[in-house]
Amino acid sequence: MDVPRGLDPRWLDDDQQHAWRQLAAVMLKLPSELDHQLQHDAGLSHFEYWVMALLSEADGHRLRLSDLAAQANASLSRLSHVVTRLERRGWVRRTPSPDDARTTLAVLTDTGLGQVTAAAPGHVETVQQLVFDPLDREDVDHLARVCGAIADRLDRHRDG
Repeated sequence: MDVPRGLDPRWLDDDQQHAWRQLAAVMLKLPSELDHQLQHDAGLSHFEYWVMALLSEADGHRLRLSDLAAQANASLSRLSHVVTRLERRGWVRRTPSPDDARTTLAVLTDTGLGQVTAAAPGHVETVQQLVFDPLDREDVDHLARVCGAIADRLDRHRDG
């Protein structure tokens, strides 16, 4: 986002700078920790797990690729690459939608459901330890509110 000509950048004040650095540290450290745990325990990247978890929660374990991409906060291209990798492993398959042949569904296979179900306890324990154990109930409420506000702003920014 460019600063309009003639305007000074809106520099961060000390409190904002501190908060930004804390958020940046979480954004940089947490994904690698989640990936490490899932790779070690289940042979999955965090994003692969995320896609399979979303499918496991969907009606009939299936979603339109475009809906799955939106829920996964991913481009259709990125999602397509991941679905291809998961297809090769027999965990997901693509199928035309019975309602609209122009639409493709991603379907979690029984083997994929078993894989994501087996991976879930270790993943959830890692999330508990790294994210929620250091927080009290009020912190959790604040975290949800703050992250929701930032996510909403990011969605509006992306959508134009």
